[in-house]
Amino acid sequence: MIRTAVAPERAGDLIGLDLANLAAGEAWESPCERETVVVVLSGVVDVEVDGRPLGEAGGRANVFEAPGFAIYAPPKTALRIVSRSESHLAIATAPAGEESPAPARIIRPEDQRLGEVGSGNWSRTVRTILGPEHAAGRLLLGETINPPGNWSSYPPHKHDRQAPPDEVKLEEVYLFKVDPAGGFGVQVHYGDDADEAFIVKDDGVAVIRSGYHPVVAAPGYSLYYLWIMAGEGRRMIPHFDPAHAWVQDPAR
Repeated sequence: MIRTAVAPERAGDLIGLDLANLAAGEAWESPCERETVVVVLSGVVDVEVDGRPLGEAGGRANVFEAPGFAIYAPPKTALRIVSRSESHLAIATAPAGEESPAPARIIRPEDQRLGEVGSGNWSRTVRTILGPEHAAGRLLLGETINPPGNWSSYPPHKHDRQAPPDEVKLEEVYLFKVDPAGGFGVQVHYGDDADEAFIVKDDGVAVIRSGYHPVVAAPGYSLYYLWIMAGEGRRMIPHFDPAHAWVQDPAR
């Protein structure tokens, strides 16, 4: 089963996100007119590019267990993925950017930048699957794990204005998972055009075009989100809300 979670709706929107649940032996394929990254959320798959085997990807039981595998494909690439067992995929796409796309490849856990970010109750684990240092045309993508009760995307930051070196414009999409699955988190969104908070549950999605957007996990529940960004260039320069940036100062 394939479900479209995010389809570009407005002029200027860049990011698309599909979710695929594949049974053993089932295939997903696309001509990939857009730059594409397929994240193997769980399961094991075989990958073909332009009719040639690329290799095997996957192996984790769920996104909380360990870093996973992803498949990168540049625009105009025929990508075919065949599931060896029940598999769950997140398929992120964006139009080609100004930078040259990279060759198709499997992104393994050892290829990613893994780290602990923040401190105290705003600490979290970040797995950068496709960062500015990794070859690609436009997409930036990774995974964040929030421990129960912790905040992330914190201090609150935004990236809706093209004003380097202080900020670059990137739209963003979050795909959430919750452990145990019956739990929830809260997505906060505020700024010039919004002042809201809403509950996010397993397989929930948030589309962030502008404004500050911190996230918190409910006590007792770990929160995961796949973050996907695309915009003008491939730099990540967030602008922190001056009212809350002080939490980064270890002397305070």
